[in-house]
Amino acid sequence: MKTLKVRIEFAEGLLGTSPADKEIYESYVGSNAPDAPTLEEEIAAVGIGEVVEKGMTVFPRTEAGEPYLYDYQVKGFFKDACGMLARVKTGGSAKLRAYKKVIDGLVFVSPRMIPLELPCEPGYCQRPLRASTAQGERTALAMSEEAPAGTVAEFEVTLLDDALEDLLLEWLDYGVLRGIGQWRNSGKGRFTYELAVG
Repeated sequence: MKTLKVRIEFAEGLLGTSPADKEIYESYVGSNAPDAPTLEEEIAAVGIGEVVEKGMTVFPRTEAGEPYLYDYQVKGFFKDACGMLARVKTGGSAKLRAYKKVIDGLVFVSPRMIPLELPCEPGYCQRPLRASTAQGERTALAMSEEAPAGTVAEFEVTLLDDALEDLLLEWLDYGVLRGIGQWRNSGKGRFTYELAVG
């Protein structure tokens, strides 16, 4: 077993992923939460007041109003990275069988709420969403709260199998290119990182 301290600094803005409207969160997102006992805690953490639009996404916030990421968002990033890197036959991720189960059971991120240290006030990112449907092309606007470049997050990753350390580095290297959070294809959420043994 090995614990690594990870410090990531976002080179591009990071978009919030929680619905600002608590009713939307409770009826859809919260019902699919990976940790049902924390549903009320997560519902209470979303929202930034009456000034946001109903369809906007934001960061959950502490009682003091500080934004954060949940640990499962980082684990989700690891799964996304491993799934894509499995297509690169020369990498270690290609050899990892049942990677989602392995990450769920052998890779642990803490703390539960990972504080985001913002260099300045968050902004907003509005962008078009396009979809090809049976009725033709559809376009809508999406709006998200955005933590600016320079935002820092620090967390620990505990690996129950030391052999996963090389894979963790592979996944973090992938995040430098692809990012974490919404609208990664545009470069949002790209980061640099530093590791230290915990």
